[in-house]
Amino acid sequence: MNLSIDRENRVLNAVLPSDSRDAAVLLNRGCVCRSLDHGRLRQALEGGESGSPGSGGVSYDELLSTRPNIFSDTMVFVAEAHLQRMAELIDAIGRVIALPAYVERVLAYAPAIARYQPRSAGVFLGYDFHLGADGPRLIEINTNAGGALLNAKLLRAQWSCCSPVASMLSGAINVEADFVAMFREEWRLARGNAPLRRIAIVDEAPQTQFLAPEFELFRQLFEANGVAALVVDPDELAFDGRQLSCAGQPVDLVYNRLTDFSLDEPRNKALRDAYLADAVVLTPHPRAHALYADKRNLMSLTDEAWLIELGVAEADRRLLMDGIPRTDEVLPENAASFWSSRKQWFFKPAAGYGSKAAYRGDKLTKRVFEEISRGGYIAQSLVPPSERRLLVDGVEQNLKLDLRNYVYQGAVLLVSARLYQGQTTNFRTPGGGFAAVFPVASDSGVKVCAGAACSCPE
Repeated sequence: MNLSIDRENRVLNAVLPSDSRDAAVLLNRGCVCRSLDHGRLRQALEGGESGSPGSGGVSYDELLSTRPNIFSDTMVFVAEAHLQRMAELIDAIGRVIALPAYVERVLAYAPAIARYQPRSAGVFLGYDFHLGADGPRLIEINTNAGGALLNAKLLRAQWSCCSPVASMLSGAINVEADFVAMFREEWRLARGNAPLRRIAIVDEAPQTQFLAPEFELFRQLFEANGVAALVVDPDELAFDGRQLSCAGQPVDLVYNRLTDFSLDEPRNKALRDAYLADAVVLTPHPRAHALYADKRNLMSLTDEAWLIELGVAEADRRLLMDGIPRTDEVLPENAASFWSSRKQWFFKPAAGYGSKAAYRGDKLTKRVFEEISRGGYIAQSLVPPSERRLLVDGVEQNLKLDLRNYVYQGAVLLVSARLYQGQTTNFRTPGGGFAAVFPVASDSGVKVCAGAACSCPE
């Protein structure tokens, strides 16, 4: 549907299509108004958990001065049918991952530490999707998906520019309570009714991380709900054989934001030893990463003959085959074939994260591909992202988008979007960053503003 802006505006000022998928496309292409209320976002960030300015929180001015492209000024519209399809695929994946044969297959190439099975499930699985021509397609799964709490604040800071958006806003919920409940459930699974006293939010040099403000927001959230919390580097942890501690304070649960997924680095030794001794509840943990986030797992999830052998139901197989792009391992023996067909593929390190060392095939140089061909990479059938049109400095631009489902034990807690330009998702694009997601229902007879017809907050 290649409509000019003028034609799209006429459509949007008339009646949206009854098919929510078409309606969402038109809204993303034609409704260019700004939805983010910066005043409300400032209060959400600076007000701490009390909601009142001056009660703690994260400096709004400092955040935006150091990370100017972390939040987009606009929302992203997604059809309810697509949101439901993503949830159904997530359910199907969970049922396959629970099968003993799947577990054994993926643990065969996982680090040895993944064979240790803790009782906790793992918080904040991130299922990342592109909206392809045939609906949502799963690009990858991450086990320490960041941004959930920032997106929760962002969702509550949206302003409605027209009546349909207002109706979408009315469905926005306070998900912070769900986040706290998730961590308490992790503790209950591992320790039953014992009191949860202290949580450590752990990352390497946490104050230097791009999402460092979120660590502080989580610390405040835990403290506001009666649990002591601290943000620490793994070097600050000590293990005496019985108790993990930081500066002499016992640590009961670690919210793990490390990208050393197998805890192999020397700086993570205390945490690794405490985890293997069941002296601390670690979430997410190495086993969760092995079962969900290794990119090679997508090959198993789309191996239909093997899925049939496992007895996976036909409906689940269809969801998996339709919802996950073809994924293959790059090996020296098949490298020549991948090079000749490289424009059809997206190449990712099997254990990678955050789009690091990931490449679109049509952008690859021969030198980079030689590194890929040595192994440790997967090739995924290219699914171009959908786009969102928005105003950047008064000029209309199209930005790419992906969708992240934050998931715990199969339940979707929050869906957010990231807007960007370039080969891979990033926070360097003016006008881009995290964006709130609003569902579009199959509801004909709705008029929506567009362009100059929209009224937006100053």
